[in-house]
Amino acid sequence: MMKAGRTLCRLAVLSGIGGLLVSLPLAADTPRDTESVNEQFDCRQLADWDAPESPIDWFERSLWANHCYIFQARAVRIGIDGVRTLALSHDIQDGVEREVARFLDGPQVFLERRGRIGRLGWADGQEVAPASPAGVARHLDQFYRLGLGSGERIANRSAVRLDIEPLDGLRFGQRVWLDASTALPLKRELLDDRGRVVETFQITELQSPQLYEGGVFLDDLRVPPQQSWYPEWLPEGFVGQPVDTRSDRHGTEVGHRIYSDGLSTLSLFVEPIEEGRERLIPGLHRLGISLAVVRHVSVDDKPMQVVVMGELPPRVLAQVADSLAWEAASDDGE
Repeated sequence: MMKAGRTLCRLAVLSGIGGLLVSLPLAADTPRDTESVNEQFDCRQLADWDAPESPIDWFERSLWANHCYIFQARAVRIGIDGVRTLALSHDIQDGVEREVARFLDGPQVFLERRGRIGRLGWADGQEVAPASPAGVARHLDQFYRLGLGSGERIANRSAVRLDIEPLDGLRFGQRVWLDASTALPLKRELLDDRGRVVETFQITELQSPQLYEGGVFLDDLRVPPQQSWYPEWLPEGFVGQPVDTRSDRHGTEVGHRIYSDGLSTLSLFVEPIEEGRERLIPGLHRLGISLAVVRHVSVDDKPMQVVVMGELPPRVLAQVADSLAWEAASDDGE
């Protein structure tokens, strides 16, 4: 079980889930082709935009704010695994974002990400993939009911409450408190499919956020990876995310794809089971507030391990895992 626990922790880090950071749509920083367009979003625009009025406008503004404000903060995360305090920071250098989260108690954990504003779809999609904040807001509005609650004070700042309720039982809801001045998230409550709070993430101190005086790069249009497997079923609205899931933490034999509806995310891992290497026990596993469903299957007489992780109802993760299909090999073996 200890080996299985370490493997699940490794997969959780790779998938970028677990509620450790306030949601920041970010594409991994990878070497750029010299012929890339180098699209940018000028963060100085935010200072001239009118104040949001509708719930969806507040949600989109919070996504832009996450990319464009430089800040340091202290936060607390309360979940079924206990209470943890964190130090957070978001910086921008030459148009590339850098996020850092460091736990201040318990086991030492340090998370760092560098990247650009992500896209909503792959380069070969039917429409040009827009920047995440605009595209995600429009997409998310189809699967959640957004409403505005009463104003409150969080971290000694005026806040606007955003209620996000799923339109079906296939995903979790949220309550998010946004800074009335910057639209940065100050507090998030994750609600399970029964409406119960399973995690609270709250900023306790936000140190004078500053709007970046320049442009932040948008991610390049990416071509989807060629893989022999694919899920035949996903909850409506979940689409493959155009992010580079390669990592030095695992070899090329581990396939990894991320799917999202704009708010909820699931990660799918597929790898061969080799003699002498650790494997996970099939079934349902819990890692903090995240859940993982593990399956062992045989493909062309080769044992494979399938892991689906996310902050979603267990039955949804299980159905995705059980729907995995493999493309038939061609006659020439290609």
